[in-house]
Amino acid sequence: MLEIIHLEIIQELDKQKSLTKAAETLCLSQSALSHTIKKLERQLGVALWVRDGRYLRLTQAGLYLLSLSSRILPQLNHAEMMIQQYAEGKAGNLRIGLECYPCYQWLLKVVSPYLEAWPNIDIDVKQKFKFGGLDALENYEIDLLVTPDPIFKEDLLFQPVFDYEQILVVGKNHPLKDKKYIQPTDLLNEILITYPVPADRLDIYSQFLIPAGIVPHQHKTIETTDIILQMVESHRGVTALPLWLVKENVKQFKIAPVRLGKHGISKHIHVGIRKKDQELPYIQSFIDQAMAVELY
Repeated sequence: MLEIIHLEIIQELDKQKSLTKAAETLCLSQSALSHTIKKLERQLGVALWVRDGRYLRLTQAGLYLLSLSSRILPQLNHAEMMIQQYAEGKAGNLRIGLECYPCYQWLLKVVSPYLEAWPNIDIDVKQKFKFGGLDALENYEIDLLVTPDPIFKEDLLFQPVFDYEQILVVGKNHPLKDKKYIQPTDLLNEILITYPVPADRLDIYSQFLIPAGIVPHQHKTIETTDIILQMVESHRGVTALPLWLVKENVKQFKIAPVRLGKHGISKHIHVGIRKKDQELPYIQSFIDQAMAVELY
């Protein structure tokens, strides 16, 4: 029975105190406005306004609708604005999946300027490191996947956003610290500390140890980067991390980087999205921001 135009009419009647002025503001004829109000009053079974000398005065029922309009109309206006922003790719919720433990440190550098540039975009980060990131992206559980190991599919698009070198990290006084690079056999007597990720997904295994048929003396897993580095600093083991992350922590921890093999292990972090989303401005802006971040 009630429509948005009815609430707008009530507001203008209260503001203008005149049927003629209210009609002009609403771009209606005076007769059309009067007819609309009378029709609504018949439907509601109650008068909404009365004449008080030269002016109009809202009845109690009219005042109730005025109070209602002051709450509802701003919300509807805001909703229209937000829907328009959604349509233009200026508002929404960007859900990011991470398949990379160290990438969280990198992500913080991207998120801060991104949120400043896109005040109507919220970010939700899902750090389910063992989840199927690819499936989550295809099934719309996330909108963007950060991964060092992209799997290219027809409906997905992976964009490399930065390159890095995976290196061995040892304590400052470790015997391996002065080597230009190490061989797989150098880890035979070492305790290797990694994130809790299957060995076949760890570069130090898949690209360095397994091809050489080498297994370290012991393999421990720890979830937190700071604790891993504290263990390495205390000579409780060695680890493999991106060089950029080591450079960011070298002042905090007594550690040293050593190249894995003569040519090192080169890696790329990719951002994966659905191809149909590549034209969304806030998606492309995130990728642009990710590519612009300086790691060290």
